[in-house]
Amino acid sequence: MALDEEQSLAAAGAHDAADCLRGCEALAGVDAEALRILGAGAVHFSLPAGAPLFDAGTAADGAYLVVNGSLGVRTPGDPAVRAKIEAAELVGELGWLLGESRGAQVIALRDSELLMFECRVLDEAAACSPSFSLAIARLCARRLAQGGRRQAAARARSFAIVPNGTDADAGSFATQLVTELTALGRAQLVWDVRASAQTSEWFNHIEASNDFVVYLADPQASGWTRQCCRQADVLLLVADAGGAPRPWPEVVAETVTRSRTPVELVLLHAGALRPGCAARWRAAAPPAFHHHVVDALDVGRVARLLTGRGVGLVLSGGGARGFAHLGVIRALREARVPIDHVGGASIGSIIAAGVAMGWSDEEMHDRYRRCFVDTNPVNDYTFPYVALTRGRKVSRLLRGEFGDTAIEDLRVPFFCASANLATGRTAPHRQGPLWRALRASVAIPGVMPPVFGDGEILVDGAAINNLPVDLMREHDPGFVIGSDAGLERALAAGNPAINIFQILMRAGMIGGAAGGAAQRALADVILKPALDDVDLLNWQAFERVVAAGYDRTRTALGSLPQLPRAAAARVARPAGASFLNEEIARRLGGRTAAGRH
Repeated sequence: MALDEEQSLAAAGAHDAADCLRGCEALAGVDAEALRILGAGAVHFSLPAGAPLFDAGTAADGAYLVVNGSLGVRTPGDPAVRAKIEAAELVGELGWLLGESRGAQVIALRDSELLMFECRVLDEAAACSPSFSLAIARLCARRLAQGGRRQAAARARSFAIVPNGTDADAGSFATQLVTELTALGRAQLVWDVRASAQTSEWFNHIEASNDFVVYLADPQASGWTRQCCRQADVLLLVADAGGAPRPWPEVVAETVTRSRTPVELVLLHAGALRPGCAARWRAAAPPAFHHHVVDALDVGRVARLLTGRGVGLVLSGGGARGFAHLGVIRALREARVPIDHVGGASIGSIIAAGVAMGWSDEEMHDRYRRCFVDTNPVNDYTFPYVALTRGRKVSRLLRGEFGDTAIEDLRVPFFCASANLATGRTAPHRQGPLWRALRASVAIPGVMPPVFGDGEILVDGAAINNLPVDLMREHDPGFVIGSDAGLERALAAGNPAINIFQILMRAGMIGGAAGGAAQRALADVILKPALDDVDLLNWQAFERVVAAGYDRTRTALGSLPQLPRAAAARVARPAGASFLNEEIARRLGGRTAAGRH
């Protein structure tokens, strides 16, 4: 190559690097001479998805600017990606500034292009430009103050759909998912026909131009499938629920191992949900989460949960006071607030299970009134060797209402909490027979026998965690509502009407009440119905308690903080827009980090 041509190419490269530097927000205000020095000394290179840029403990050789693509930061001893570095962001500057080895590993989450600035180039820029030195110092200070977390490490935005064979109608699901995502922002579907020959710069442009991108991969381990997996924040393994589980393309396991990309399973059902399919498919490819899709309503829920814009509802224990949750649920449904994930403890777990089963307000009202008001569920008394009752009546009622349903087959994601006396910790239930998990969650110590098995001694979840918002946050849907029907005040001293059931129930809730403040702090909204005069065992107050929950929620819909006051006029219109939805949208839009990913 002639010398003139080499000089021309070098000048063009420096010009492009300078353009990239001017687009870096962290370098805003840096003088032109420093940018010229950095641009002239920049080395442009590509880094494939999954490849390390540098490892923890290695010597600092300079700093890097992401031109396009995405990098992930892992701290020593923790395989999870704790922060992301996106296009136009710098990384590695702290090692150069301090002259120390790297404190974390940085890997490519996407096929990425970067500019490298060696230490000598950075030294030269810093020597002639106080503005450059100050900009780097401020960037390091911000990142240290944030503990390494950045706003860019927020919600998942790109999703790769990997079908399990051609019998899974992944194309139809992908189209529906993009339609639902469009309601949340700009969304685009990308498939092989239009994208297989494109560069990483093209993919970066597509993702920068949209809020969400859905990549539809091939059923086999093709080059396109590999590209989709490299581009994804989340892998969606899509399967025909009624089919026999088959191995997924090896690229799925490779991507998870290399980039720690989260994996979620989507089971497509034809017309009706098929019981038992979730356990089979989960055994074939253990995902972090799974979804059932029967119709468009389910696709909407998947879209909200994937993007951290879902609504989770957590229901507390509280004996007969827990019927207030029925009123809360009815008011939320009337206001068209989606319930995308539901869970609870004690009586709250039983009512949450009705939501997950898809029961209507009327069906839940009738079922729970029949089980708790028309009959006393805890009057099968026995010699109190382990408990005052045998617990068989409760087991029979739960099996009668919920049958042999498995938790993992519930259409709405569900969990419940019991307390494990063997470990002294909360025991979450996310799979297995639903009735058994509920039986454990309501096993009031001393009133009902514990549920035994696998070295566990399970009793009422309220004994440790009466409002398990922390369990909801483990698979964070985005916005979490807590309905708290717990008894705040202690039993009145000297009350001659106190009986052993009241004493045991109240004693069984003390541990859960102790951590109540911390659990409430994890929720976005806490609904606390007015139930001060309702006893834990007052089953006959059913209708009054339901009404209290309904009234409290209706009031909250119009008076949540910072809601427009004009919204109150629309609360009375069930067919109108939900004001809680407006508050949810406002709060989610203002977060810097949300969602499960």
